[in-house]
Amino acid sequence: MKRLFYFGIVGLILFEFLKVYFIMPMPGSQRLNSIDFAYFLHQYRWVFRVAFAILVLVGTRPALSTSRRWLPIGSFVLALTLGLVFNFKMAADAMFKEPKNLGFMDRESFEQSDSTLVVVVERRGEAKAYPIRYIVYHHQVRDTLAGEPIMVTYCSVCRTGRVFSPFIDGEPERFRLVGMDHFNAMFEDSETGSWWQQATGEAITGVLKGQKLDEIESIQLTAGAFFRAYPDGKIMAADPEFMSKYDSLGKFEKGKSESELTGTNPFSWNEKSWVVGVVLDGKAKAYDWNALRQDGAIRDRLGEKELLVLLHPDTQSFAAFELPIGTSEFRWTGDTLYVDSAGYAFTGKSLDAVHPDLMRVQAYQEFWHSWRTFRPNSAIYPDEPEK
Repeated sequence: MKRLFYFGIVGLILFEFLKVYFIMPMPGSQRLNSIDFAYFLHQYRWVFRVAFAILVLVGTRPALSTSRRWLPIGSFVLALTLGLVFNFKMAADAMFKEPKNLGFMDRESFEQSDSTLVVVVERRGEAKAYPIRYIVYHHQVRDTLAGEPIMVTYCSVCRTGRVFSPFIDGEPERFRLVGMDHFNAMFEDSETGSWWQQATGEAITGVLKGQKLDEIESIQLTAGAFFRAYPDGKIMAADPEFMSKYDSLGKFEKGKSESELTGTNPFSWNEKSWVVGVVLDGKAKAYDWNALRQDGAIRDRLGEKELLVLLHPDTQSFAAFELPIGTSEFRWTGDTLYVDSAGYAFTGKSLDAVHPDLMRVQAYQEFWHSWRTFRPNSAIYPDEPEK
């Protein structure tokens, strides 16, 4: 009977470890296709806990009947301590919290550098920007834009910024950061407990597996470029409660993070190299960031559409556009984009009411390992990556 006590203790420790191991960035864990097993452990966590606890209770008296009582007592304390650590210290939503005080600044009150990188969303004339140095910690910021809820997300391990409409089957939903899968942040909805992939907005396991959140178009700009494009726009302010958690020097956004998980490789087509990923008419393509920096603008074809990927002179802001049919030439001056005879701002807004705005295509800056994982059939530019 004494063995049941130790079997229960070992079982509890192993279970709590595995429950965390498969959904956190531990050695080897994020390269496994184990999400369904991880979800199984999570869903039936109390079944496992109760079963192992019963074994511990049944074997407690025999285990304490020996002269070395310190051994079962120490084992129990160890199991309890590790259980608390795994569930309250190593839980994703315990390490990375949503902002408690969400505030915004206009051009006059903004005191950070104009080179600060932001994820920008605009709807019906209202524009808001979310500094990457803040949202890499929060992972999720819930806000409203033009009176409608939005969910701004960021995963620093993939360098993926995504904005979603937080509605499932027409009903607003709450999400919590639950962990990651294949190095990408993962959220759990409060209604069904399904797990949602941040890079795609898709439920990858659970009752709603296969469903997708509606994505809201966003663009990455520097704060300076944001205010030039949207003079009345607002930028998210730092939450005073999390000042010590923020990347105040902006190392990550500049590609200077020293972390193995979030650091950047400056060369092309390595795991941590940057690409600009584009999806148009169901087709995906990755553009080498170094090639874009060298050329400033890339004209390309994706499927049946002509595409223009543009880099701002600040070398951080970028945008992609679908070129009108019959476009013969374009010219990017670093301030104005000319498509044949029509002039446009960097965001695609027409400078002449005679011409409609350019159709902007959703584009993302992302680590190459992330883009190829979640877009395995993606084409690449240039066609033959340098080795």
